[in-house]
Amino acid sequence: MAKPIVAIVGRPNVGKSTLFNKLAGHRIAIVEDTPGVTRDRIYADAEWLKYDFKLIDTGGIEPKSDDIILAQMKRQAQIAIDTADVIIFLVDGKQGLTDSDHEVANMLRVSKKPVVLAVNKVDNFKDEPNAYEFYNLGIGDPIAISAGQGLGLGDLLDEVVSHFTDYDVEEEDEFIRVAFVGRPNVGKSSLINRLLGEERSIVSDIPGTTRDAVDSYLETEEGKFVLVDTAGLRRKSKVKAEIERYSVVRTLTAIERADVVVLMLDAEEGIAEQDEKIIGYAHEMNKAIMVIVNKWDLIEKDDKTMDKYLKELKMSLKFLQYAPFLFISAKTGQRTHKVLSLVRKCYDNYNKKIGTGVLNDVIGKALLQKEPPMVGTRRLKVYYGTQTGVKPPTFVFFINDTEALHFSYSRYIENQLRDSFDFEGTGLKIEYREKKKDS
Repeated sequence: MAKPIVAIVGRPNVGKSTLFNKLAGHRIAIVEDTPGVTRDRIYADAEWLKYDFKLIDTGGIEPKSDDIILAQMKRQAQIAIDTADVIIFLVDGKQGLTDSDHEVANMLRVSKKPVVLAVNKVDNFKDEPNAYEFYNLGIGDPIAISAGQGLGLGDLLDEVVSHFTDYDVEEEDEFIRVAFVGRPNVGKSSLINRLLGEERSIVSDIPGTTRDAVDSYLETEEGKFVLVDTAGLRRKSKVKAEIERYSVVRTLTAIERADVVVLMLDAEEGIAEQDEKIIGYAHEMNKAIMVIVNKWDLIEKDDKTMDKYLKELKMSLKFLQYAPFLFISAKTGQRTHKVLSLVRKCYDNYNKKIGTGVLNDVIGKALLQKEPPMVGTRRLKVYYGTQTGVKPPTFVFFINDTEALHFSYSRYIENQLRDSFDFEGTGLKIEYREKKKDS
């Protein structure tokens, strides 16, 4: 199951970034006394008790402000609210209840999302009665905290995770979630529309037409799919409208919840640093990944063009040697019939299970073919391995000494797994654990 998303929202300067940093466990957001410092949502992984979740920090909401930046921050926070599964509504216990707090509360009521009301800056017990006036918001029991001093955060998190029991995506488990990512105007919406056979996403030559992630459901002979059309990600230097930045978390969230991530490129423009960064995020999460080069019909070519283009792409994406590449034209339909079958193959490999006996036979042969190198005075010994999970395929190998494991040899073992079991299109997670040989 994907991680629940928790968004921290509230007026500017109530301490959202301080709380975010405390819950995330390290300083990520910029914390200053100037309202509006956090203009972009910032995300991080967090955990409490047995729960892992994704935390989003937002710019402050100032509902009645005419200031352009504050208005954009309100839009930004609204996207976070729409994305979140649980919302922490943070208010200022020292300043007290304001008209803006009532406005934010009204926004949250409309969302119909679980809301946890936290009254910040309650630094000692004598200040706790200050929290009681926030009952007037009619949005639940206020929890007194001090983000700066770390007080009351346990009670806050207990209340937050209590809502995770209602967070259930099991009904979609039979669907393969496919996130289409890439820069604006590479043809994500056009391809999805062709796969759907209808105009579901807005298609335009204006970059950034799709600002939010849009889900479409499709059932074919290849299986049931959820196609997620994400906003295009520009380089920061080209982000003029603040709203374009708001799409980043949506895209990252789409990747987080996807089974298969499809990086789409424009054949004429090639690959950019931003493409490498966003697909690198999917790679680090060991997602199933494929790369589609769109607008191939616009390229002048001979019988060597595709091979040359593919070689250059793989040089740029050295970490994605396992990903399949497909050259298409969403406009003419060239090779688009292959998209879902390739997605399905990536997904099946993402779920592939290998028996322990077969796995150890392969690793045993690999060790005989290439003996582990000496690292200092130690030589690696691999006692046995087992697969412990899927999505991605996860393997644990028990060895004599983790310090004797050379990086190049761990890569060799991964390559042996890929060569033997066909893990095309999926990341692998491999762990090595030290186990002393019984004497």
